[in-house]
Amino acid sequence: MKIGLIADIHGNAPALKAVLGEFDTRGDIEHIYCLGDMIGIGPDTNEVLKLLFSRTDISMITGNHDEAILALLKGEEHPVSHSHAREHHQWIADNMDRAFIPELEKLPRIIKRTIEGNSILFIHYQIKQDNIKEHISKDPFSRIVEPSLDNVANLFKGNEEHVICFGHHHPIHFFRDNHTVYINPGSLGCNAKPVAPYSIVEIKPNEISVRLEKISYDNRKFLESYELLQVPDREFLMKAFHGNQLTL
Repeated sequence: MKIGLIADIHGNAPALKAVLGEFDTRGDIEHIYCLGDMIGIGPDTNEVLKLLFSRTDISMITGNHDEAILALLKGEEHPVSHSHAREHHQWIADNMDRAFIPELEKLPRIIKRTIEGNSILFIHYQIKQDNIKEHISKDPFSRIVEPSLDNVANLFKGNEEHVICFGHHHPIHFFRDNHTVYINPGSLGCNAKPVAPYSIVEIKPNEISVRLEKISYDNRKFLESYELLQVPDREFLMKAFHGNQLTL
C-alpha cells in the first residue's frame, strides 16, 4: 500500500493543488494523511479547507495554528506562547468561512493505523501522554528539536510504532533505526523557493520505503496576495516563511 504524506500547508492553495494533482496523476496513492497546520500564515484559508474537506481520500489531524485560530473563533483562550501571532490569527479567523468550524472541531490530534502489519502514528508533533487532551492554550506540543536521529528518537521515546509521521518543524526529516521510521515531509506551503515537498510511503509486511518528493509550482500570485489583502505581519511572514522571493 502506498500513502501520501503532506504537512504544514499554512494557507497556501496553489502549493496544495500542485501536490494533490501529482497524487491524482500517479493514481497509485491509496490514501493521503495531512499532518496539521492546514491554516495560518498564508491567506488562502477557505480555499485550502475546501480542497481538503471535499475529498474522501484525505485524513487530517490538527496542528497548533489550526487549534489556536479555532480557539479564537470559539471565544476560548489563545495560547500566550503564540501572542506574537495573535493579530494574524485573528485576521485568519475573521476571514474564515464559519461553516468550517464544526469540520475542524471534529479533527483529532492523533491518528493510529495498522497497515500491512505495521503500526503507524500520525501526529503534528510529539505530545506527552499527560498533555494529550490539554487545550492549545496550555501548549501541549513539545518543544521543537533539531533534526537528527538521536533527537527525534528521544523526542518520541516511549512510542512503539513502526512508523511515526509528523510535521510542525518545517525542514524535511527522514530517519530510521532498527525499529522505527521517522518522517516529516516538510512544510508544503512555506518554503524559500516555489516548491512544495511531500512524501510517499510504501508499506509492505516486511518493508517500509520512503520517497521524499517535491513539485515546482507558480507561487507569484499567492505571494502578491499578502500585500493585496493586507495580511497582518506580512513583511515578517514573507521573510521568515517565503524567503522574500518577490524581492529576488
